[in-house]
Amino acid sequence: MEGKILTKQGLQKVKEELKYLKIEKIPELAKKIADAKELGDLSENAEYQDAKDEQGMVAKKIMELEEILRNVTVYDKDNINTTEVEIGNKVVVETGSGTIEFEIVGTNEVNPVKGKISNESPLGQQMIGKKKGDEIEISVPKGRVKYKILDIK
Repeated sequence: MEGKILTKQGLQKVKEELKYLKIEKIPELAKKIADAKELGDLSENAEYQDAKDEQGMVAKKIMELEEILRNVTVYDKDNINTTEVEIGNKVVVETGSGTIEFEIVGTNEVNPVKGKISNESPLGQQMIGKKKGDEIEISVPKGRVKYKILDIK
């Protein structure tokens, strides 16, 4: 797995999720499995099978999070360059329909509703390295959209 890019806040969320899964979820699933075993025949025990399936999914998620932590690059929002767009910046752009603010984040932190777009998205890729006043154009299903960078925070 290639290294992920996260902000400090994104790194903290990954650590919190991993801690929750290890400290709370795994013991909860172990209890579910133990309780289901007490019900008898495991071959026809849906509760047991569901708990085992969930345990497998949680184990996989733990491995993914641990892999992210081993290979993460953290961007510190407090020390970000505001002369050109990079991960962690908030970018104010002007389009034909008005002004929009985006925050450029790593792929694990994407939340379009909150204006957080990935550095790997088409718009994010086009913004990286650009400066205030630069214009970019991307293709969308309805055609092409032009953006002018008004501010980098």
